[in-house]
Amino acid sequence: MPQTPEEDSLGSLVAEATSHISSLVRSEIELAKAEFRFDAKRVGTAAGMFAAAAFMAHLCLILASFAIAYALAQVMPHWLAFLIVTVIYLLAAGLAVFLGVRRLKGLAGMKRTARSIKGLKEIATPDGEVVPARGPDREPVTRDGA
Repeated sequence: MPQTPEEDSLGSLVAEATSHISSLVRSEIELAKAEFRFDAKRVGTAAGMFAAAAFMAHLCLILASFAIAYALAQVMPHWLAFLIVTVIYLLAAGLAVFLGVRRLKGLAGMKRTARSIKGLKEIATPDGEVVPARGPDREPVTRDGA
């Protein structure tokens, strides 16, 4: 005869809750995997389309460069027209490098993440508890650093 919820022991209730939690976690992991696979396919397709568009835009840039150079060649020697177009592209590339370097100098690293992890470590470690050392040749360290 099955027991009613009032008659179940604490151990059986904990075992049942653990079983439900583990099946919930497994289901959530499977859902995440399925969503990731679906999104990865879409991202891969979009990346391929962006690459094709970038390649075609690059070809258009080359053709436009020749058109500009030939237009300039109508009023000056051909070599000078192509040299002017080349110098313009070198200046644009130099400006892009300069701006990129300036953007990289502004990186701060992951300071907030490190601070958050340190805070979690302090919360998880009770006062006075010994924190194990990182290497086998070191002594354990307490929270006050001694």
